[in-house]
Amino acid sequence: MKRDCLEKCTIAVCEIARRAGAYIREERHKFSLERVERKHAHDYVSYVDKGSERLIVTALRELLPEAGFITEEGLAGHEAEQMLWVVDPLDGTTNFIHQYAPYAVSIALLQGKEILLGVVYEICADECFYAWQGGGAYLDGKRLHVSSQKIQDALLCLQLPYNSDAYKPVIKHLIDQLYGNVGSIRACGSAAMALCQVAAGRLDGYAEQYIGQWDYMAGSLIVMEAGGTVTDYQGSEDFTQGNSVVATNGIIQQDLLSVIRTA
Repeated sequence: MKRDCLEKCTIAVCEIARRAGAYIREERHKFSLERVERKHAHDYVSYVDKGSERLIVTALRELLPEAGFITEEGLAGHEAEQMLWVVDPLDGTTNFIHQYAPYAVSIALLQGKEILLGVVYEICADECFYAWQGGGAYLDGKRLHVSSQKIQDALLCLQLPYNSDAYKPVIKHLIDQLYGNVGSIRACGSAAMALCQVAAGRLDGYAEQYIGQWDYMAGSLIVMEAGGTVTDYQGSEDFTQGNSVVATNGIIQQDLLSVIRTA
């Protein structure tokens, strides 16, 4: 896809994400905890996730009929299509259930292992982050750039994935090694938004394992187009088929990876 087409497609996806966000915002006003389903331990879904996904899939099919889908709720799939939409219709469902910001819509377009475009719309703050390959990263039209903080002053986001049994030893090690040796540590509850916060320079680094492609695909491109670095937990830049992400301003990438490798 040519760059000018990518830009136009990205802007169109921003509008789709905003429409899905408006639906989620409206449903939050009348949402009941009784309508929450449990997918796995501590992993929740509701009719809002599914309704948002239907809206997004319908609109994306009209925008690019030749593309297939990878979606969190599995309402659309793929066969042999060269391009795939990677969709998280509500990233941060647990936050949404508790009316705790942030929660977001995340949409990316993947071709092979290349991320062509990424859009993340944060619903509570009404902020739309977006990027297309080679075109830079933006927040509502304003160009984004990662921070220049070093590790001793870095604000890090260390997320807590649902696979607690497998990840508990890792997160204990990370906190033990980093707490008191960096600026501070946070967990925000949305992988997509953690990545966008790195791109915007609000966070200096983020790490999480046991996550889906829909969680990180759009945000990863936004970080890279903002001048940051994204790898998996092994330090490989070939991360789009995996389940782990380390994203930083680039300056602290090796510092964070060195701690992760010893976990």
